[in-house]
Amino acid sequence: MEALCHRLLLSRSFTPLHELGSLMATRSLSSETVPWYRTNLNSKKTEKHARFGVQESHSSILKDPGVVNVAKLPKEKLCKLLSQNIVYMKGPLVGINKLQGLSVSGNQDEFSLSSLLPELQRLLGISELHIVKAATKESSGLVLLSTCYATSKHFGEFYSKCRKSQRPVVNYCAVIVGVPSPSEGDISVALKIETIGDHKLVVPVPHASKGSLERKEAQKTVTRYQVLDSADGCALVQLQPMSAFQSQLLVHMAWKLCKVLGDHTYSARVGKVLGEPIHVPMDIALPQPQMLEERMLRRMHLVPQQVHRVPLHLHLHQLLIPDYPEGKGTQIVTAPPPPFFIRTVQHLGLTMKEPSVLGND
Repeated sequence: MEALCHRLLLSRSFTPLHELGSLMATRSLSSETVPWYRTNLNSKKTEKHARFGVQESHSSILKDPGVVNVAKLPKEKLCKLLSQNIVYMKGPLVGINKLQGLSVSGNQDEFSLSSLLPELQRLLGISELHIVKAATKESSGLVLLSTCYATSKHFGEFYSKCRKSQRPVVNYCAVIVGVPSPSEGDISVALKIETIGDHKLVVPVPHASKGSLERKEAQKTVTRYQVLDSADGCALVQLQPMSAFQSQLLVHMAWKLCKVLGDHTYSARVGKVLGEPIHVPMDIALPQPQMLEERMLRRMHLVPQQVHRVPLHLHLHQLLIPDYPEGKGTQIVTAPPPPFFIRTVQHLGLTMKEPSVLGND
């Protein structure tokens, strides 16, 4: 698993996060508290997969290793899972590998990370916890928490400076339906939220006027991307959002005529005519279960009726943090992708290139 995480790092040609490294939690986990992202990868109906050092299954990800449904978990179980999945603990900082489907704030009808903090504090024996940085509800990956307000404020200022200087602070990895062309670059397009039918959706504004930007009717957004590997019409892609906007990575991928696997909100914006991808008008490209070609369904051992259950394959893999309180440099906190993500990579025949050794800037 750790080898897989290291292979997901960027090559030297792509803007790197600084000071390559993965800092794991200082507390040990007992055999009874195996992290969710390490479980269920050794099915009896498997064969050796030399590339990853884990077992390759001939079942769909819905069966093996399975997908955790956050909505069906009781509060106590959900909090226990979070407390068991600490990937970083140092000083006032706690890093957790979040399950896909758990929102950061949410609403009164669902559990959210914010609503679970009091119980999480009790389980960890910590008096208070503040959310510093977190993966979105739909994506899995890192959540950075702090035990004191001063640290949270310091980190907020650090990330604000990084945004202004266009310094990347997060790396996402994503399984993509389609292959972005060129293989690396920047996606730069303004975004805004618009009501279409009964849905509030994020839409690109390719020619946003200066006035609309000044009135904040639209916002400039940039995502840096690099294709790590591709095979048979799909790709493993590294994404670095250089701005912060709701659903930015999903909308930007659709703008590139590609779809994040498991995106059931914006994938309909990408269609095909005579085998070539096209943009579908947004007024008819409403949220619906993602459409996958027959060859991809076969490789993933799925039938069309199951596609709506495929989770979003978007994972907040790495986060840059400042050394605090020393303030002499930066570190990288890493969270391994979940089992279903790794299994999909195997099913689709994607592999990882060994990363170049990155130096300090």
